[in-house]
Amino acid sequence: MTNPVVAVLGTGTMGAGMVRSLRRSGIPVQMWNRDPARAQALTDTGATACGSPAEAVAGADVVLTMLFDADAVVDVLRQAAPPVGTTWLQCSTVGVEGADRTVALADELGLVLVDCPVLGTREPAEQGALVLLASGPEHTRQELAPVLDALGSRTLWLGHAGAGSRLKMACNAWLFMVTAGAAQSIALARGLGVDPQDFLSAIAGGPLDTPYAHAKGAQMLAGEHPLSFGLTGAAKDARLIQAALRTAGVSDRLDAAVLATMDAAAASVEDPAAVDVSAIVAGL
Repeated sequence: MTNPVVAVLGTGTMGAGMVRSLRRSGIPVQMWNRDPARAQALTDTGATACGSPAEAVAGADVVLTMLFDADAVVDVLRQAAPPVGTTWLQCSTVGVEGADRTVALADELGLVLVDCPVLGTREPAEQGALVLLASGPEHTRQELAPVLDALGSRTLWLGHAGAGSRLKMACNAWLFMVTAGAAQSIALARGLGVDPQDFLSAIAGGPLDTPYAHAKGAQMLAGEHPLSFGLTGAAKDARLIQAALRTAGVSDRLDAAVLATMDAAAASVEDPAAVDVSAIVAGL
């Protein structure tokens, strides 16, 4: 199959970029969002906005979910009720327990589940440059190849469904350490009366450098936090990481400190859902 029809359920910050990347590759898209205006805004790509999840999945070869959490995923999939045998590309970040729920739901509904959370934020989603953490049946690779190629720069196939969500916890744990570490160093430099820009200059090009620290650090320095990876979503993911750490028997003290800082930042801004995770600096 070279040109599968994809139903995208969830066209928020990430889902919208994914729709644009799919359409840029010529893949037919039927889409639904809880706020119909967000799906309607993407019809200029040639994607079809649908009035319900069930309408969106009608005639689709692949159902792609990009929703806030596991509860939303389960609720919307039950509403959609795709035909038995449909391939379900589950891209939402749902954590370990949530991934197990999606496996059980796929078994119940007779769907072929590929658990595939992604690494990347709004810009990589729009550019088709995500890293895809795919886990599921080997036979789905050929069917999904044009979809995954449109969405990402790389796909890692990790084994049975659920492995992708587990690796996503480890990857996001690292991401939050980098974000919180940059925020702490910037806040510390300010508190000690030195220019925090000099911190970013000091690490530039060295073994401790990372482009992400500069991207988020620039927002922290400017005091502007345009939404890319929302603070509310990041805190949700930090809680999923905390649960995963406890499940694995690993101490959660580092994640707990980051989560407490996120919560403090959320309490200090007007609308936590409208700011990027770089606003974590406000919690310090």
